[in-house]
Amino acid sequence: MLRLSILAGCLLANAAVGATCGNDGSGFETWKQQFSQEAAAAGVGQAGLQALASASYSTRTINADRNQKSFRYELSEFMRIRGANTIVAQGRQRISGNPAFYTSLENAFGVPAAVVVAIHGMETGFGNFMGDANVVSAITTLAYDCRRSEFFSGHALAALRLVDQGGLSASTVGAMHGELGHTQFLPGNVIAYGVDGDGNGVIDLTNITDSLASTANFLRQKGWQPGVGYQEGQPNFEVIKEWNAAGVYQKAIAIMAAQIEG
Repeated sequence: MLRLSILAGCLLANAAVGATCGNDGSGFETWKQQFSQEAAAAGVGQAGLQALASASYSTRTINADRNQKSFRYELSEFMRIRGANTIVAQGRQRISGNPAFYTSLENAFGVPAAVVVAIHGMETGFGNFMGDANVVSAITTLAYDCRRSEFFSGHALAALRLVDQGGLSASTVGAMHGELGHTQFLPGNVIAYGVDGDGNGVIDLTNITDSLASTANFLRQKGWQPGVGYQEGQPNFEVIKEWNAAGVYQKAIAIMAAQIEG
C-alpha cells in the first residue's frame, strides 16, 4: 500500500505577475530583481530567492516554445513519431513486472495503471529522458517572456517554493518548459497535486513512486471516475484532456492505455 502525504501549498491563483515582461533576454536581470521582491512578499525563502538570482535567460526554452510542431500531426503520424507501439509493449512489461505496485496505485486512486503507464511512456520514455534544461532558468524565462507571462509566473513562484521545501534545487534539470520528473509536472502542479508516494517526507518527481502516485492523484483530483471508461466520448476522456491540451496527445493516451490493458 502506498503511503500518501499530499503536499499543501499556495495555488496558482495567488501568483504575482507584476514584474515587467520582455521579448528577448535584455531585460531579464531587471525582471529577476522585480520578481524577487514579489516572490519574497509571497513567502519565498532565502533558498528560493538564491535560485532565482542564479537563473539565466534560456534561449533554448524560448526557441522550443516558439517551435512546437509535433502536436500538428495527424493522430496516426503522431503515434508513429512518438513510438506508440514501443510504449505499449514496454508498458505491458512494466505492469507485469511489478504487479503489486501498480495494483496499489489503482487501489489508492482509482485510475487504471495502464493510463498512468501510457503517460509515463509518452512523457519521458519511462524515465529514460527527463530533460536537460535547468528547471528554474526555464520556468523563470517563460515567466519573464511576454507571450505567456501570466500563466508561467505562477509556476515560477511554485518552483521557488519547491527549492525552499527541498523538492527541487537550483541545478535540477527537466524539460524545456520547466516540467520535471518521470511524467513532466510543471512546478505549480507539484505543489497542487504532488504525492509523497514512498513516504520519505519529500515529494521528488524524479522518484518513480512519487511521480506515478502524483500522476494518478492529478487525474483523480481532476474528476476521474473509477470504473468508468476513458476512450473518446466516455466520461474519463474529459479528465485526460486536463493532462494535455493537444487533441492528438489525448487520443493517443487513451488508445495506448487500452492496448496496454489488452
